[in-house]
Amino acid sequence: MGVTVAGWALTVGVVLALFSLDLVLATIRPHAVGYREAAVWSAFYITVAVIFGLVFASQVGWGYGSQYFAGYIVEKSLSVDNLFVFVIIMATFAVPPEHQQRVLGFGIIAALAMRAVFIALGATLLSLLSFMFLVFGLLLIWTAVRLYRHRDEDPDIQDNPLVRATRRILPTSDTYDDGKLIARVGGRRVVTPLFIVFVTIGGTDILFALDSIPAVFGVTDQPYIVFAANAFALLGLRALFFLVTGLLDRLVYLSSGLALILAFIGVKLILHWGHGLDPRVPEISTPLSLTVIGVVLTATTVASLIKSRRDSAARAHAGTVIVARPRAASDERRPSDD
Repeated sequence: MGVTVAGWALTVGVVLALFSLDLVLATIRPHAVGYREAAVWSAFYITVAVIFGLVFASQVGWGYGSQYFAGYIVEKSLSVDNLFVFVIIMATFAVPPEHQQRVLGFGIIAALAMRAVFIALGATLLSLLSFMFLVFGLLLIWTAVRLYRHRDEDPDIQDNPLVRATRRILPTSDTYDDGKLIARVGGRRVVTPLFIVFVTIGGTDILFALDSIPAVFGVTDQPYIVFAANAFALLGLRALFFLVTGLLDRLVYLSSGLALILAFIGVKLILHWGHGLDPRVPEISTPLSLTVIGVVLTATTVASLIKSRRDSAARAHAGTVIVARPRAASDERRPSDD
């Protein structure tokens, strides 16, 4: 599929315009977002993504169009797990409601930037080294196994290496100071908890990009579709956060469902690599991928809601791939001398 420079420029321009709109909404008037406002904006961004897909399919054919929609669904489902971690970060650092939109805006922009870098790197590796399909496939299967094994756990935000390093290197305060990133306390400059939150969000965005990019390359090998699926899946994540925050705890089987999807896509990538070596090796078609992903997500959601209704104590977890090591005494945060 050939995409002209003008086509890329138009797509990037539309995405940046929509992201700018979302960022302005988050920063120009800091406030706690209500359910109605979140529902309206979530519906708007999903509609934009669907319209783009329909227009795109009408221009290049439904073969590529189905790849876009499959990639969009995969990335949107992984974004929900991303929201899980955002909720944990907000709770861990007790981010005031009026600053949560700003944190989410930064997180989404950082996520898009990380994904753009990994998309370019992934596309280059796949075009030069065909065995990278095997590497990506094995990476996804490993991720799926780890996620499933630790599906009932949450990532240890405080043990994040970036957070520990930031607190060791920079003096920190304990107050948000009206949403400032850097404040002056006792005559010296210190970073506020909001700065630590930004660092934590950026670190988790890197980890999610490492999973999501190989996953979407398992659906399509077209960099343009990979970028578009990621960008439109991330659009509206801020509004979706406020819309589903109360629902997230009820998605008790989400991590299990995502692990199954990642494993399925990993197998698809390995078969694609094998097919390149021997045409007798079967491949998994995009329509079948779309069907499997849709069935798994639907079954996961329905089963989760049934479980949470029957067992009010059941609570969902984000799951974790990297398990935190036990902290040594030297790893503990040193007392602040603010």
